[in-house]
Amino acid sequence: MGHPLDGVSVAILATDGVERIELEEPRGALRGAGAKTEVLSLHPGEIQARQMDIISAGTIAVDRVVSDASVDDYDALLLPGGTVNPDKLRMDERAVAFVRDFVATGKPVAAICHGPWTLAEAGVVGGRRMTSWPSVRTDLRNAGAEVVDEEVVVDGQFTTSRSPNDLEAFCPAIVEQFAHARAGAAAR
Repeated sequence: MGHPLDGVSVAILATDGVERIELEEPRGALRGAGAKTEVLSLHPGEIQARQMDIISAGTIAVDRVVSDASVDDYDALLLPGGTVNPDKLRMDERAVAFVRDFVATGKPVAAICHGPWTLAEAGVVGGRRMTSWPSVRTDLRNAGAEVVDEEVVVDGQFTTSRSPNDLEAFCPAIVEQFAHARAGAAAR
């Protein structure tokens, strides 16, 4: 029997300042379930990762620049956090457009910690139930989201979590959501 995400392609949108564990653990869970993942970023080469926002945590290879990527190439989108990472992403028109266009497809999107900032910037959180790192919650509310303080929140195509402490629940939740979306697409 195959893995639940065999044949699924996941875009991981991140840039310098990404919280390493919030990229690596979900990517490992997705790959373990059979998904193919690609790190999309604002520039080619490598991005600088962080631990707890301030400690250097090495680099992560970039697979493709977001301006060269198409939402049609991916079945799901992962937005890891780290304070600096989504702050840079939401300042980049290409990254925001990619997120907005991706959400418009109805395909699943997962975001953890500060990751939902980019969703708020893209104007796609109105009427959605979400969670995030506490300092992002006002921005989500101001963008029209219903914000809750829960480990994992699934609302339609969105799966969100608060922090690295929630990775144990977040990782299996995104594998499940991405598998459900794949099954739904196959049935259409």
